[in-house]
Amino acid sequence: MMLRVLLFTLTLICTVAHAAAPVVLQRPISLDTGSGELFGSLLLPQSAKPVPVVLIIAGSGPTDRNGNSADGARNDSLKRLAWVLARHNIASVRYDKRGVAASLKATPDERNLTLDAYVADAVAWGKLLKADPRFGPLVVLGHSEGALVATLAAPELDPAGVISLSGSARPVDQVIRQQLADHMPPALLLRSNQILDRLKAGQVDADVPGPLQSIFRPSVQPYLISLFRADPAAAFARLTMPALIVQGTTDLQVGVADAEKLKEAKPDAELAVILGMNHVMRIVPNDVKQQLNSYNDPQLPLADALGRRLVGFIDGLRPR
Repeated sequence: MMLRVLLFTLTLICTVAHAAAPVVLQRPISLDTGSGELFGSLLLPQSAKPVPVVLIIAGSGPTDRNGNSADGARNDSLKRLAWVLARHNIASVRYDKRGVAASLKATPDERNLTLDAYVADAVAWGKLLKADPRFGPLVVLGHSEGALVATLAAPELDPAGVISLSGSARPVDQVIRQQLADHMPPALLLRSNQILDRLKAGQVDADVPGPLQSIFRPSVQPYLISLFRADPAAAFARLTMPALIVQGTTDLQVGVADAEKLKEAKPDAELAVILGMNHVMRIVPNDVKQQLNSYNDPQLPLADALGRRLVGFIDGLRPR
């Protein structure tokens, strides 16, 4: 009898849990910007009333809508994040930036990329979602460099909330200087700082040594010049809507100090520091080999605390 009761109870729990999980529609979605078409993915939980929607903005370089890079890293971080939200009745749109993956034709030559264009695209996506009756509050979430794009787009979009996930508080040239200082031999470090000085001053530098080409190739320098003009902390301070800052303690690319500086810039923002979480949102120790492996392991689960903090923040923005 006890066994039957146990089995009945377990069956009931599983049935309730299954019933509570929303049916999620997966749909392609596109946006005609007037200067090229952008392509993305929509996850929409079925609901009788409008659901919150999160615009997910990818990070730096050739990073696609799923958080994967044309340089070879495949971890599906943003794709998995979108599914975490969907299971909690939160819709999302994630998209390939212009010049990347399916949106390559929008700007096939990276010499024509600018930070302003990325911001304008985010604003256009946000306006599309705000006009859609299927959606309730709009939340703009940016990961890494995407956090800066989200921050700069927010004043024009006026979303219900902004989420900075692993976003820097410092101008990006300072972040690059620190990253290179930790790994670059002295001669190359000197040359890289000279190039950074020129780019910060708005000037290109055509004499880039081979080992630095992946970072400072001449074709990407116009974009870097536009990027280095931005001050993330100052832009974050101008936000008037609720904001959440999320940062992992084992992130090798952006540190907790950046998150704390963003918090100082906007004291009413929520700050969530997630113990052991790295830049691709996994729980990974400060071991270089394990860190690198996590950038190429799409099966590695996201940090549980990340989902809880995001869902808690977004649920707090739902109409009461």
